[in-house]
Amino acid sequence: MIVRRTLLIASTAVAAVASMATMSAVARSRTGGARPPRSDLHLAPASEQLEALRRRTITSRALLERYLQHIADTNPGLNAVITLDADAARAAADEADRHMERTGKPLGPLHGLPLTVKDALETKGLRTTCGSPDLAAHVPEQDADAVARLRSAGAVIVGKTNVPVMCQDLQTSNPVFGTTKNPYDDAKTAGGSSGGPAAAVASGMTSLELGSDLAGSLRLPAAYCGVYALRTSGGIVPTRGHIPRPPGWLTSSDMLTIGPLARNADDLDSFLQVLAAPAPADADAWRIELPAPRHGRLADYRFGLWLDDPYCHVDEHVRRLLEQVSDLLRSAGATVDGSTRPVQLADSDRLFQQLLFATASATATDAGFADDIAAADGVPADDPSGLFLHSRTMRHRDWLRANEEREKLRDRWADYFASHDVLITPAVPSAAVDDQTSTPVPQRFITVDGERRPYFDQTAWLNLAGHVRLPALVMPAGKTADGLPLALQIIGPYLADRTVIEVARQLARHLPGPSQPPASTS
Repeated sequence: MIVRRTLLIASTAVAAVASMATMSAVARSRTGGARPPRSDLHLAPASEQLEALRRRTITSRALLERYLQHIADTNPGLNAVITLDADAARAAADEADRHMERTGKPLGPLHGLPLTVKDALETKGLRTTCGSPDLAAHVPEQDADAVARLRSAGAVIVGKTNVPVMCQDLQTSNPVFGTTKNPYDDAKTAGGSSGGPAAAVASGMTSLELGSDLAGSLRLPAAYCGVYALRTSGGIVPTRGHIPRPPGWLTSSDMLTIGPLARNADDLDSFLQVLAAPAPADADAWRIELPAPRHGRLADYRFGLWLDDPYCHVDEHVRRLLEQVSDLLRSAGATVDGSTRPVQLADSDRLFQQLLFATASATATDAGFADDIAAADGVPADDPSGLFLHSRTMRHRDWLRANEEREKLRDRWADYFASHDVLITPAVPSAAVDDQTSTPVPQRFITVDGERRPYFDQTAWLNLAGHVRLPALVMPAGKTADGLPLALQIIGPYLADRTVIEVARQLARHLPGPSQPPASTS
């Protein structure tokens, strides 16, 4: 029998308040009267929460109850958390506490930490819909491989966060759960497809999130919601169990990565260490040991800097931010190259779109794909709609040619990173754009410095890394006069995930972060 586990907010609020004081008292008695943790610990970085759990100044159950109360208070205005399983989370938290009581040791690096997971990743026994009415009652019998790694590390899965239908939009809304709001301004979009995850991290409903990135799905919402996100190097985190490939499929897109969202670079690094692993079928034969950061000081890095491009101009706020970063790096004594380009943005983006449209055809119905083939036969490849149709229906030979072009592009990136350690670019052309979820996608647009621009320009800069397997990190860096977060992107060599995290860590010491969103204090 299928059991639906849905949002249980009102029924948990009273129990949450009652149990918090009891759990805190128990924690103090077990630690010899140690100072109790801060009252807003759920808003602290994950590292601080994990330290409190390890020191036993708070129990997993008590921390969970704080999260449940904060979700009850905050989520109604954001609609980021869309499925909650308080009973299973309490059971897992209690087991973590019993284990610590018996052994004095944590279950793993995420011992007892409550967190949420993007609703595109399957969770055993917990409804996973990917925003699709067709999957509204889907309760997986197995965790996605990446989710299983979280549980084995000791994490407590609290619930699922919102996505657009089958992750196929740059904004987050669906007919099952509705629209997720931006925590800084509810008239703006939270982005997509990881809009629910980013809004949940920004507003303190989780300190870490497990999400996915194919066409900027992690990094776009992170930029709009003022949090950190890492598109991991292709192949270092197993992707089985990610929808929109249908439940039960063993394969996923060759352009998809699974990665973390967090509120600082240190937490990204900790989460990456849990996630980076071979697929279970390969685990007996090999391990992943990512290289250490290339350098420990900004002064020792060789930076590439790409401030703007005619193909996708950025607005004045983003330009000023990148100019500020340029001045900062030079004043720190770093080597800065603002003229050398690894690729042409327009050419790279066209290849990205070809490969994206091709990989998306895998789950088309036979009838739908036949219709696409017929439509492609009637439109030239250089027609505005021709790129989509001809890419989606390309012959295998054509895909092999496109893939060869991609590999040559990867070689060009490798040559670039032989003389540069990282490349810093804009993340998006502007701060969060207006929510347009009630407008059909073909009619949507964005405005950059007063100019009307195509809707999908939002991800042109993010697409640089998407098809060439490179790690790319988006970090918050200041805000607009209206209080919306600004962001930049750091791209590194293949498998240099820890290098881009270290650069973000160093930059964060000198750049302003976003202010706390109003939603986090609801």
